[in-house]
Amino acid sequence: MCLPPEKASELKQIIHNHLLKMDIHGKIREVLAETVKDDQGSSHQPLSEADFVRALQRRGIIDNVMKDLHFTQETATNIGPESPPKPAAHYVDQDSTHIKKTNIDPSRRYLYLQVLGGKAFLEHLQESEPLPGQVCSTFTLYLHFRNQRFRSKPVPCACEPDLKEGFLLEIHRDGFGDGSKMVDATTMLSMCDPVHMVLIKTDTSSETTLVSSYFLDWRTVLSSPSCKTCFAVELMGVGSESKIPAGVLTVSLELFPPLPETLNTDIISTQQSLERQRTAEKERLFLVYAKQWWREFLEIRSSHQSKLVKIFAQDENGVNRPVCSYVRVLRAGRLLESPRQAARFISLLAHERAPVVGGGGKQEQWCTLMAFLCRGK
Repeated sequence: MCLPPEKASELKQIIHNHLLKMDIHGKIREVLAETVKDDQGSSHQPLSEADFVRALQRRGIIDNVMKDLHFTQETATNIGPESPPKPAAHYVDQDSTHIKKTNIDPSRRYLYLQVLGGKAFLEHLQESEPLPGQVCSTFTLYLHFRNQRFRSKPVPCACEPDLKEGFLLEIHRDGFGDGSKMVDATTMLSMCDPVHMVLIKTDTSSETTLVSSYFLDWRTVLSSPSCKTCFAVELMGVGSESKIPAGVLTVSLELFPPLPETLNTDIISTQQSLERQRTAEKERLFLVYAKQWWREFLEIRSSHQSKLVKIFAQDENGVNRPVCSYVRVLRAGRLLESPRQAARFISLLAHERAPVVGGGGKQEQWCTLMAFLCRGK
């Protein structure tokens, strides 16, 4: 049977991913070590390739590979003569009920983040199940990791929302020319960039509300023996409700391909502790500098006593940050050609006052860039 080049590359990708999943290299090394040991203790001839293949067959390695390898056939729809074929990895995971399909470069490292469902969203405890075709409020989960952004499918708001999505996050070095090299455990340990998870509620009138903003430290997976871990993430509210839980998400993390050697839990804890100390020292030095600057600012003239100068502001999680940390340069390219067009662009953004239970004075709430972009106002 003759296969076209694109089908042949897809078939190779399927087999490669399956062999990585079952750790075929480790099994071959074990069989090779046992075969060499048995050969040295006997008077046989030097070990040949045929002897090694027979040893693999005798231990059932080849039968297991062929038994667990399954192929799926998809019906091609809306494929025109100009659409290029995309190599995809299709394999059946016997531990789950769905078929995993993705484009994976075997020379790169990936973090597969799965959201396995939500629970304890008590604000929606009394809401009934939506009828088929009925318009209802929805939850949408947004993810940001380094320079990658993802969005889940909207699901109806409920006490236990059916948030079940998988996100393939690419992990690569920041150095020039290192983007195509696979990162090792030590390099990933030094990556302090968290996975920013933002949960947005959209009501029936298309108004968006920020439900929660959570920063997930994914490096706990580096200490898992199987490079796979599953845990619950407690999402907190925002603004004045930043100390109150909004709900819980069950999250699974898995590295592709798995690490040959995992890290010790103490190493990861030490790294996280050092990063927290470094951040605290930066905040302390900035506070010392801000106090000195404010003292000098007041000494310039007496009218400065009544001026309002914003130096610190709280984000959506109630964390005090320097105002300069909220300011980012957005490179619009040829989208905005003049300051006048930029001012017009900003004026079109919706504005919403931070909701306060019981009313009262003006409530101020600043947002991180990802939360602002997801909410859209």
